[in-house]
Amino acid sequence: MKRVANRVLAGAVLLGLSHPLAAVAAEQDVLKKIEALEKQLQEMKDQMKSTEQKAQTSEKKADEAARKVEKVEEKSLGRWLSIGGDYRFRYDYLRGKVAPYYQLNPRNAKGDGSDLFFPVQGGTVKNNSLYTNRFGLNVDAKATQDVTVHARLLMYKVTGARDDAALRGENGQAYFSDRAGLFDGTVGHVPGDGTLAVDQVYATWKNIADQPIWFSIGRRPSTGGIPSHLKQNKEKPGNSGVPQLLVDYAFDGLTLGYAPDIESLPGAYMKFCYGRGFENGITDKQGNGLHDTDMLGFNIVPYDTDNLKAEFQYNRGMNIFNTPVMLSGPFEGSSPATDLGDIDWYGLNFLGRVKKAGPGTFHWFASGAVSHTNPNNNTVKVQVHTPVAGFTTTEGVLDTQSGLMWTGKKESKTGWAVYLGGRYDIEATGTKLGFEYNHGSKDWITFAPAADDMWTSKVGARGNVYEGYIIQELKLKPISSYLSKTFFKIGYQYYDFDYTGSNNWVGAPVKISGLGQTTPQMLTPLKSAQDLYATFEVHF
Repeated sequence: MKRVANRVLAGAVLLGLSHPLAAVAAEQDVLKKIEALEKQLQEMKDQMKSTEQKAQTSEKKADEAARKVEKVEEKSLGRWLSIGGDYRFRYDYLRGKVAPYYQLNPRNAKGDGSDLFFPVQGGTVKNNSLYTNRFGLNVDAKATQDVTVHARLLMYKVTGARDDAALRGENGQAYFSDRAGLFDGTVGHVPGDGTLAVDQVYATWKNIADQPIWFSIGRRPSTGGIPSHLKQNKEKPGNSGVPQLLVDYAFDGLTLGYAPDIESLPGAYMKFCYGRGFENGITDKQGNGLHDTDMLGFNIVPYDTDNLKAEFQYNRGMNIFNTPVMLSGPFEGSSPATDLGDIDWYGLNFLGRVKKAGPGTFHWFASGAVSHTNPNNNTVKVQVHTPVAGFTTTEGVLDTQSGLMWTGKKESKTGWAVYLGGRYDIEATGTKLGFEYNHGSKDWITFAPAADDMWTSKVGARGNVYEGYIIQELKLKPISSYLSKTFFKIGYQYYDFDYTGSNNWVGAPVKISGLGQTTPQMLTPLKSAQDLYATFEVHF
């Protein structure tokens, strides 16, 4: 019994001793696990630190690579240089009716003066197939921050000819002064010898003094102004150019503009323009009686959005020459002999768009203008060989003593013109339908000899001009730029002249129905003219 008790006591003692030993063992196991976890945590921290260092290194390398790419892009042609242009083939069917009149013939008159002027019965003149090719190349370069340079080269040629004689009669007679030959402001805009000439080149500096002010100088974008972009199937010009009704002529000059940010007048801007139309050159102290011909202009646009544009334009032409320097034609080699005074022009222009007008979009425009002459004491002189006693014209008198001059009269004249029209675009088919109408009064004068019309600049007509056209774009994917397009155009123009002298500021206008022996003409007067034309054009 005693032995059993001892065994029980020994077992109890051993059992009591085993409890702290088990606890110690468990604690040591936990400590080992904690140490393992701490070691793993440290390893993870070391690994994350290494990853962060690698990421920072990679980011630095990426930044360096981006900077290198940016530098390469800055130097790449596509970043600072863009090239575009247009090509056009055109067919014209021209027909005109010459009014009966007396032809002034001062150069070839007979000795007795009997052939100074001779009657012309009039009749129909035509050209059944006049083909022309026109090519334009545009280059835009970003030179420095806020400074760009734009250039446009232009070539315009009659198929089968190296001159502009196709725009005149078979005997070389001219119908209108703006098509009597090429001169500086019309080269490339009127068919010529095919030379690729510099039509525009100017530099523009924007954001002057961190303000919405810009300055531009060079051969100006003063041709093809609004609303001619509709018929030409081009985008609306920005703040460059001048309204077509007042000016369509390639000037050399400058522009200073300001575009304030006015919430109630979105797109508003104003600009001052200056251009030189004739450089007189070096003269002696007595001079040659001529002055430089300059033009000043003020353009105010209080509102300009995609849906509406309102514009006011004022121009003053100073020391207007009697004739430009003619580069071709029957008057080739002639140059200004005198300046006749100044001309003031005032114009209002509205351009709008109506979206979702049925299945398409309707673009409309309305323009009006006034011209006012301020003549000086100079007159145009026409040389004749012999006197014609007592002969008097509405413009002056042939000197009965010497017969050496035909003088004009000093008298201010005011004329006016309106120009209306629109174009309806059917986007689903790429079809665009346009119609335009303009009227010029008896004494209306504009300065638009570079207009894209074959007979004569229609906005300078003294009478009525009607025009309709259809543009059909080809549904082809643009490649060279988002503005690239290919299209056909068919159009028709009808001129109904009321007075002589369209697009001419020299000579008194004479009613077409009143032409006679006392109103001889140097240019062949048309009483009406038609032009049916078709084009194939590519803009790239």
